[in-house]
Amino acid sequence: MNNKNKDIQEIINHLKATGFVFQGSEIYGGLANTWDYGPLGSLLSRNVKNMWWKEFITKDPSNYALDTKILMNPKVWEASGHVANFSDPLIENKKNNKRYRADHIVEELFPEIDVNKFTKKELSDFIKENVKKYDNSDTDWSEIKEFHLMFETFQGVVIDKKEKIYLRPETAQGIFVNFKNVLRSTRSKLPFGVGQIGKSFRNEVTPGNFIFRTREFEQMELEIFSKPEESMEIYKKYLEKVWQFILKLGIKEKSIRFREHKEEELAHYSKATSDIEFLFPFGWGELLGVAHRGDFDLSAHSNFSGENLEYLDPITNTKYLPHVIEPSIGLDRLILALIVDSFEKETIENNETRIVLKLNKNISPYKVAILPLVKKLSENAYKIFEHLLEHDISATFDDSGTIGKRYRRQDSIGTYYSVTYDYDSLEDGKVTVRNRDTMEQERIEIKNLVNYLRK
Repeated sequence: MNNKNKDIQEIINHLKATGFVFQGSEIYGGLANTWDYGPLGSLLSRNVKNMWWKEFITKDPSNYALDTKILMNPKVWEASGHVANFSDPLIENKKNNKRYRADHIVEELFPEIDVNKFTKKELSDFIKENVKKYDNSDTDWSEIKEFHLMFETFQGVVIDKKEKIYLRPETAQGIFVNFKNVLRSTRSKLPFGVGQIGKSFRNEVTPGNFIFRTREFEQMELEIFSKPEESMEIYKKYLEKVWQFILKLGIKEKSIRFREHKEEELAHYSKATSDIEFLFPFGWGELLGVAHRGDFDLSAHSNFSGENLEYLDPITNTKYLPHVIEPSIGLDRLILALIVDSFEKETIENNETRIVLKLNKNISPYKVAILPLVKKLSENAYKIFEHLLEHDISATFDDSGTIGKRYRRQDSIGTYYSVTYDYDSLEDGKVTVRNRDTMEQERIEIKNLVNYLRK
């Protein structure tokens, strides 16, 4: 089924019911646009992060890990330009007292118009003249205001002497301010990368579409520092690398596309930026981005802090600021894409419908479920379950309900194999292994089960 034809609300309901995602603070009525990962969502998230870590850190000897903190010296955000420039154009409909992103209104209603060419006043005038009804309401538009996207908090214990600081809106700046520390401690030569996974916060005007756009989110970011003359080649290399990574996670090639940013879309410091977009039920949306940031970040922090962040080239004996290539992936929207792409409803025997999450078995919350045919066989089956856990195989145990219902339950949460321990197992030392996608079954010796599952 084409993702465009899938019912996003049906998917959301399924994720809530099965323990992937819960409404944040639900027993108190929730908090708008906050979501908690449940037992299955937490496992899926961890598996995706582990694959990113393996591909972009562990397997590349020139890439290093970092873990910087959410709270940073506020001067970091002044140097990066976030304090002065990190805002969205907010417009309010005074008829219904709702706030909207002004540029999103134009993009939605007039997709043929390049909203980037508008000044703030031109954008405001255009909406007032051309949008008389929106969101099923008549309109009386306010002037556009700049809505600052950084969350503010305060540090200190004395109320009247607290210092304003910010929750980071991206993890990248933590890497840039540690460039010199990493360079010194690793004694690396260009090119090399520094990556981390961590929480970021953006006070979005209009978050939405479930976990696609939230105010609190997790990023997997890598900054590759390179010689200026080699940077464009590295940029192209990582475009291909992130494309292959997305396919390796199990996303279908027909569900993604590249979108290169036009010149007028580029940030003032960027030499090139491309997104990989994914076809969600609500349309194409950005899944990840690869940006050529030039030397903007190191230059800004060097100028603002007074610290020399130049690189001494050991071959030419010259000093220069490296250029930066940044592949940045939002974990939450990637998880949503993986679930949407794998969510299928199939008609099987007796016209029965099954919901199945055809997740790649490397990222499925559970690789295998151990299912005793009847409860009186549970003790022996549970020993197999414990044996798999001891061998670090992600497994679950289920002896509640008929075997058919348990198969359906495991299919619906993406478990790749179901292993049934039956009466014959007592005699032949074998179990029946069922494949989630094909529903085919085969008998495997219990003593060979670990090796079979690790194939």
